[in-house]
Amino acid sequence: MDGGDFGRVTYLLLLLVAAAGWLMVEYRGRMGFALRAGLAWVMIFVGVAAAYGLWTDLRGRELGTQATVSGRTIEVPRAFDGHYYLTLQVGDTPVRFMADTGASGVVLTQEDAQRLGIDPQTLRFDGEAFTANGVVRTADVTLQEVSLGPFFDQSVRASVNAGEMEGSLLGMEYLGRYRIEIEGNRMLLIR
Repeated sequence: MDGGDFGRVTYLLLLLVAAAGWLMVEYRGRMGFALRAGLAWVMIFVGVAAAYGLWTDLRGRELGTQATVSGRTIEVPRAFDGHYYLTLQVGDTPVRFMADTGASGVVLTQEDAQRLGIDPQTLRFDGEAFTANGVVRTADVTLQEVSLGPFFDQSVRASVNAGEMEGSLLGMEYLGRYRIEIEGNRMLLIR
């Protein structure tokens, strides 16, 4: 703990002591009432926090999942978390990707690789990827058939990440096949 943290902790402790002292003076002789009122406020706060968390979780799942196709354009709405998500058909399996224009390649989680019939135990993780979280080991694979809406591609290069990931990433190796425009809360992929 540095000097700044120590000062903050000391300030918060003094504030807590002052508030507790005020409560004891204010509710002297009525501590049962004070405890019930305090507990009621704590429950109200927890309820509001839980409702907000549930709302953002549900809203995050609903938004950003419906890409629409119009002619040669795929419109992807921004999800509640600020990212763009696309579900590609890889062979016969739908795989949800986060569009990442800062990533160079297509990166699969080990779970998505297994769903595609790729056994991570048989892969040679001899590649490296430099990420915001540091260097990770990767194994190169080829996705034979990939489709997004009406667009179909064969032999798409990808890699499987040896580490933990929240979801698969769709980098510029694939996104570069489209002209990308971002307008407001939507991403347009045009081919």
